[in-house]
Amino acid sequence: MATYTIHAAKTNLSKLVALVEAGEEVVLARGKNPVARLVPVAPKPKRQFGRLKGKGSVGPEFFEPLPESELKLWE
Repeated sequence: MATYTIHAAKTNLSKLVALVEAGEEVVLARGKNPVARLVPVAPKPKRQFGRLKGKGSVGPEFFEPLPESELKLWE
C-alpha cells in the first residue's frame, strides 16, 4: 500500500487513479498522518431479467373480494 502526501496526490492524480484501477490501495497523508484511502470501486453487477421467476406466486384467493369487515377498515 503506497502512501502519498496530498501535494503529491494533486500533481499525480491520474497516476494514482491508474494504480487504484490496477487493484492497489493508495493512502493520502497530510504530512505524516494518513487521512484518506483510495480503493477501487466494486463493479456493479449486471441486472438479470427474470431472476426472481418462480420464486413467488399469487394464489386465487388474492383475486377474491375482501370481506365487508375488512373493507370498512380501509374507509
